[in-house]
Formats: sequence, C-alpha cells, structure tokens
Amino acid sequence: MSSSRPTRRTFLGAGGAALLGITPLGRAAPRSRTVMGSEEEIRIAVVGIRSRGRSHIEGFRNLPNVRVVALCDVDAGILAREAAKFEERGEKIQCVADFRELLNRSDIDAVSLATPNHWHALQTVWACESGLDVYVEKPVSHSFLEGELMVRAASQNNRIVQTGTQSRSSQAIQEAIDWMHAGNLGSIKIARGFCYKPRQSIGKVNAAQEIPEGINYNLWTGPAPLVPLRRRNLHYDWHWDSATGNGDLGNQGVHQVDLCRWALGEKGLPSEVLSIGGRMGYDDDGNTPNTQLLWCRYPTAPILFEVRGLPKNLKAQKEDWGGRMDRYEGIGIGVIVECERGKLHLPNYSSAEAFDSDGNSIRKWNGARNHFENFVAAVRSGNSNDLSAEIKEGHLSAAPCHFGAISHSLGQQATAAEIQRSIAGVSYLEDAFARLTQHLQSNEIDISSSLLTLGRKLTAGGENDLAETLGADLARPNLLFRPGRQPFRFPGT
Repeated sequence: MSSSRPTRRTFLGAGGAALLGITPLGRAAPRSRTVMGSEEEIRIAVVGIRSRGRSHIEGFRNLPNVRVVALCDVDAGILAREAAKFEERGEKIQCVADFRELLNRSDIDAVSLATPNHWHALQTVWACESGLDVYVEKPVSHSFLEGELMVRAASQNNRIVQTGTQSRSSQAIQEAIDWMHAGNLGSIKIARGFCYKPRQSIGKVNAAQEIPEGINYNLWTGPAPLVPLRRRNLHYDWHWDSATGNGDLGNQGVHQVDLCRWALGEKGLPSEVLSIGGRMGYDDDGNTPNTQLLWCRYPTAPILFEVRGLPKNLKAQKEDWGGRMDRYEGIGIGVIVECERGKLHLPNYSSAEAFDSDGNSIRKWNGARNHFENFVAAVRSGNSNDLSAEIKEGHLSAAPCHFGAISHSLGQQATAAEIQRSIAGVSYLEDAFARLTQHLQSNEIDISSSLLTLGRKLTAGGENDLAETLGADLARPNLLFRPGRQPFRFPGT
C-alpha cells in the first residue's frame, strides 16, 4: 500500500488503481472506432460454455448478421459437445481452451463471457486492451477494485462493455421506474430485494478431490489461488467458495441490488453497509452465507436485501426443498419499492406492477427487449451510451455486494440479543431480523447455539467515499482487490 494515496476520484483519469498503487497500463490514447453498418457481420467468441454460455451462443446466433466464430472453455468435453452442434448445422467454429489465444485474432470483434466470477474482470481488461468489445455476465467482478479496473479499461480503450443484468433492457421496468420517479407513489421510503432461492448442502469432503477428466485446472483457476479441489463438485458450487464466487449475494442478488439502485436513481456508492448472516442449517464445504441481510444507506433511501437458501421449514427440507420457499408479499426473487403512497413490485426481469396504499393494483407494465441485441447495436454504433447496462452500471451494482461480503468477513459471531441491540431503532432492520429469526426457527435452527455473524458496519469517513475509507482503514487489502497469480495478473499490478 502506498503511503501517499491518490483519491479514488482520480482512479479512472490518472490511470492507477489509486487505492493499491497500481501502475498505469501505458495506453497512449483510446483506440479509434468505426461505425459498422447493419449488414456488416459481427463476429463473436463465447467463453465459458458449460451452462449460461449456451444461452449466449444461441442468443447471438439468432441475431441477424451476427456469427459465433469461436468457443472457449477449459473443459475439452464441453468444447467437443458444443462444437458438434455447429458441425451438425454445417457451421465453422474454432475451439480453444486458453482465453488468451482469442486476444490477437483479427476475425473476432467481441467476446461474450460466461465464465466463473473470478475470471470476469481479468478477461474483460485483457479483451479491452486487445481492442475487443465485451459482454460480461454478472456480477461483473469478484472484488470491488476489479470493477474499477474494468471501467477504466473500457474507457481508456474506447470499448463497448455490456453487463449481463438483462432487466436493464426491459422497457416495462424502465417505464414503471420513470412513472414512480414522476411522483405517482410519492417519495421512496425503502427498496427491498429478495433472494429466497433453494440452496442445499454441497456436501463435505475429507481430502482433496480429483479434477474431472478433460479439464485444465490451471486455466480454470486462473487468477485465483491454485489450491487442491476441496469440494465434491468443481462446477457451479464454486459460487459458494469465496475464492471464486460471491455467494447468492453476488450470484442472484446482484440482479435485485441493481434493480433497487435503478429504482432509487442512485449513481454512486452507498455511504454505509452492514451484513448480518451466516451459513445455516448444514455443515458443508461452502463458506459464503446462505442466510443474510444486507443493508445499504443511500441518499435517496436505503436498500435492504435478503438471502434465504433454506425452505419454509424442516418438513419442507425433507419433502420438497425447492418447491416451498418463503415469500414476501408474494415475491420470492424480486424487488419491492415502498413509497409514501404505495409500492412498486418488480417480480422478474421484464414486468412491474404498482399498488396503492390499500394494496390495490393500479397499473401494470410488461415487456423486454433482447439484451444481446442491445449489445450488438452498441457495437455497431460504437457508442457506449446505446447500452442498456454499461459496465459502470454493473460495477456500481456489484459494489454493494462486495461491501456486504467485506462487512461479513470482518464481523463477529453474535447472539440474537446482541444483534437486536445493534440494530435497535432501525425499524425495517428490526422487522427483517425478526422475520429471519422466525425463518431459522421454522427450520429448527437454534440461533442461540448456531450463531449468526454480525458484520462490521462500514461507514464512509469525512469527504471520502466508502471505497476510499476502506482502502485507508482495512488491514487486509485483499478484501478490496486480489491482483492474481502469474501469469494471470492484472496489467500494471
């Protein structure tokens, strides 16, 4: 850490990761762009194709004058499976295991990233520096300062970078938020997000596990620490390992946090953040919370986000784990914006409904545009303002999730009484914690013995924003940023 730190406000313009003393990338000037005609072919490489990446492949293949020309995955079997589909259709496709092989190819205009979270930022920075445009899944980053580097790389290299928060392409949600901002429900009191999504135990192993056949584990691990696999499944369960994933706070939750921030109209970082939660109900190899409250203070109104991975009760765990989750005013995964004279419900990525103070439905909106198509349109125009979810929006919505993880990691286990005392006087937090306590009791979890973690309350200090305060205050800078291991390090670190 540098003893004389520039402020975060100089980060993008000065070309250094101000909080960590990262040196400039050395780009003299942004690369020039040319406007591409509607008949000109856009050539895309899809990276990470085991699950979500298959939607990327089909999403781009179905657009006019867009061609998927390359596939990238560290799993040889997955590459062969998807390549066979192209061959059956008589389409040519190139396959590579190492993302770096795509960077200097003249026949690629953009990359579409559906890799695990710990790869998103470095692949985006590398692609931008190589003159490629980027579609990157949420959360855009694995840690806060990665997002800052992504924003800077897109700006300095004049690249189009779209975030995979597809609700931003919903005209229904945009119209509903505009209607609310016009004062039709009065001022906003709180934006609530919910992720009541079933998450069973990922199991517990006693020794290092074999890497599945055909997988290049060094490439899979990339910038994360190269350690033996100590969970039953390599795939998907990486979400619940903080070295590679961000728990449901960053996995599903970033969608709802993004909607909440959009509804509030906030374009900056929260000034205060607090997490309360833990991994409850089972002892497994995951280390991210499956039960959590995230509170963020913004100038307009607070955001309160709730994670519940356990079902309604113990009986549901035994009989129907996925089918019997809790709901809040009918919503299990979604957003409710509470206002003076009613509420706005955002129950999915493409619709909205307004209610008056008596709970009567007064207006509905439906419909969404194609998020992939929006990205392609911006690539053609060369104008990042045409994007529905430009990279800075993705960064600002991932940031509260990262701060929540920091709050949790710096917290201490506490009794219910201790937590109640710490949040006394904040009515919506008191209510949310009471409901969380009841939820755990319904699953026969005694929180007097299975203690939750009361996170450290993070508060911006003086004229600094929260990131600057944390950069100066935290003894463990890896909470804000992990530069990676060779040769998978961020440029300039």
